[in-house]
Amino acid sequence: MPVSPVLALVGFIGLCLLVDAVSGTMAAHALPRWYARLNAPPGTPPYWLFASTWTALYVMVGIAGWLVWKQHGAARPLRLWGWQLAANALWAPAFFAVHSPGLALGVMAVMLILIGLTIRAFRSIRQASAMLMLPYGAWCLYGAYLNAGFWALNQT
Repeated sequence: MPVSPVLALVGFIGLCLLVDAVSGTMAAHALPRWYARLNAPPGTPPYWLFASTWTALYVMVGIAGWLVWKQHGAARPLRLWGWQLAANALWAPAFFAVHSPGLALGVMAVMLILIGLTIRAFRSIRQASAMLMLPYGAWCLYGAYLNAGFWALNQT
């Protein structure tokens, strides 16, 4: 029996929000103990902005993946989408659990490459999906700047 499009949409968004929840939990545990003691780069926003922004972006990423799935199925572009989400899921453990901004920056570099490849692949299938991924890509570029700043300012 084919998967219901509505159920698939819930699954795509749900998977993204699961990554968000796990990452947010790791961050919340590290905030008072480790993160609060770090030297922050210029332009670091308050933490509450990260949480609300990530949630909105993850919903957009889920919708982008779902739109491509509806039109193209589980082909290469959707696998790229999955790999970039997996890389995203690895960033929080690297930064907040391992306390390694350097390792997290490496994960972020891989993630940015995968996001770029995903946007390019989505653009040829469904322009709206590529557009939904752009704010996420931009936020991750900003996150890479912050990550690099934390790494540079907190080397021991």
